[in-house]
Amino acid sequence: MENTVEKFYAAFANKDWQTMQACYHPDVVFEDPAFGQLKGDDARKMWKMLISQGKDMKMEYKDVECNENSGKAHWEAHYTFSKSGRKVHNIVDAEFELKDGLIIKHTDKFNLHKWAGQALGLSGKLLGGTKFFKKKLHAQTGATLKNFKN
Repeated sequence: MENTVEKFYAAFANKDWQTMQACYHPDVVFEDPAFGQLKGDDARKMWKMLISQGKDMKMEYKDVECNENSGKAHWEAHYTFSKSGRKVHNIVDAEFELKDGLIIKHTDKFNLHKWAGQALGLSGKLLGGTKFFKKKLHAQTGATLKNFKN
């Protein structure tokens, strides 16, 4: 059996969003603290947007596990947050559910408060742990994704 999660992260490390998208089931559900929940084409489009806009992004992954039903991995990204020009080191643990050899559910978990402090500075440090911040961030990331030209 092919390790779909390994394939996904090898493509991510190589900035190959097409292969990443191909690892997703048509009915995929993605969720993380920054984007909230994205389904189907929105989840696939997010990776294209992040990779094509993340010019200096470097990503490393390890501890990949995958069987026919589930998987998990640890990954870390280093990049410049475009809205502030600040350097970010995001540490992420991912969990997956698979169906028909493809990822149908992908959940990324990371410390949003820590991310916000790195990405936004003082305002992120002060507000990054609040529900208000999370709600506003989801609205902003949703609008950015909606306006991204494929």
